[in-house]
Amino acid sequence: MTQGTVHADSKDQLLARISDRSAVIGVIGLGYVGLPLAMEFVQAGFTVVGYDVSQRVVDLLMAGQSHIQDIPAETVHDAVTKGRFIATAVEDRLRECEAISIAVPTPLSKTRDPDMAFVLSAADAIARQAHPGLCVVLESTTYPGTTRELLQPRLEAQGLIVGRDIFVAFSPERVDPGNPVYHTKNTPKVVGGITPACVEVATALYQSCIDIVVPVSSPEAAELVKLLENTFRAVNIGLVNEIAIVCDKLGVNVWEVIDAAATKPFGFMKFTPGPGIGGHCIPLDPHYLAWKMRTLNYKTRFIDLASEINAHMPEWVVQRTAASLNDMSKSVNGSRVLVLGVAYKRDIDDVRESPAIDIIQLLENLGAHVEYHDPHISSFMDEGTIRRGIQLSAESLGWADAVLIITDHTAVNYQSVVDHASLVVDTRNITVGLRPGRARIRGLADHPDGRYERRKLPRRSS
Repeated sequence: MTQGTVHADSKDQLLARISDRSAVIGVIGLGYVGLPLAMEFVQAGFTVVGYDVSQRVVDLLMAGQSHIQDIPAETVHDAVTKGRFIATAVEDRLRECEAISIAVPTPLSKTRDPDMAFVLSAADAIARQAHPGLCVVLESTTYPGTTRELLQPRLEAQGLIVGRDIFVAFSPERVDPGNPVYHTKNTPKVVGGITPACVEVATALYQSCIDIVVPVSSPEAAELVKLLENTFRAVNIGLVNEIAIVCDKLGVNVWEVIDAAATKPFGFMKFTPGPGIGGHCIPLDPHYLAWKMRTLNYKTRFIDLASEINAHMPEWVVQRTAASLNDMSKSVNGSRVLVLGVAYKRDIDDVRESPAIDIIQLLENLGAHVEYHDPHISSFMDEGTIRRGIQLSAESLGWADAVLIITDHTAVNYQSVVDHASLVVDTRNITVGLRPGRARIRGLADHPDGRYERRKLPRRSS
């Protein structure tokens, strides 16, 4: 087949090759989204070509190793050994593929505008290698209209007709790193195509390796699904973060209020406050929608307000720390602070957009000497400087004037923290229920006089 050749039976041939697993699947971007997806296609019986611009990542994977915590090295090694998975930085290998999923980063600029450079680079690479009978699915989170406005024209410029020669769709990634229950295979997959034929082909592609596929009417609908999911979370986290501040000013235990509200069997969904929000999704995704609406002369007020509240939480934690040190006749300036957890969520090794980084920087700007411990992250890059963690011990806990629990990793012995530290600022309520120790404990909304009891209410039965 040559580029530009029209084949009336492209769809049926592709559907047949997907059905019998003879189609070669391509995945562009072998990170937190792409590698798990590639392994699911391998497990379903396909041969997968994984394309990544990082030669380091390619070499690591071809050596049978994994750089993604949720994907065991044994899984990658087995796929490579059996010849079912080929990682490459050579663009020409994409020509072998009959279906390609794009799972590249979509960061925001400093002005909170979408940076489409990685998506455009992937789209151009596919266009150079495109042929009739190819299905292309964008999975990278983006604003509504990206698939139709950016991806489709680049492919059609090769003389291929979308819906007849080539099939284009959007299917939002729903990866939750570290989730012990839901992973790529058992998380329902939303698919929206440019044409009905595109929906049909993309649905068949994902049904081959995903338990449930949910077709929607258009790529714009699918793009908006992802933004709604994470905007919903961002807005509700912003609400409970503000409630934490309200509770502090009222002298009420925010955790007690939330736990009591969660006993209602209808009309309430539990969200919990914290030191800020991190990861690629919740802090960033709502801004894609806000940006798109600004181009249409509409202001997304809920999104902007939630972002403002959530972005303020690291500063709130630092203020709580300063006030708690002051209660002990100490100043932040010159104090020794140990931050527990720099990952953006529990039990993962990802520091993207982590509030811990902002908290460390804010404390250092006030003159504090800050160290960190994270059982999953021995070091990380912070604005061009490598930060290295320290061991958690009775000595390091005793060294600190304040210990800040930012990420509640399960591998940490919090009873030991309470026993050996002098002051603990617990932003996750993880110390609740522990026996009293040496440490004075302060939370996100503990009133300084400590007049209420730190406890949890019984859970309602489901």
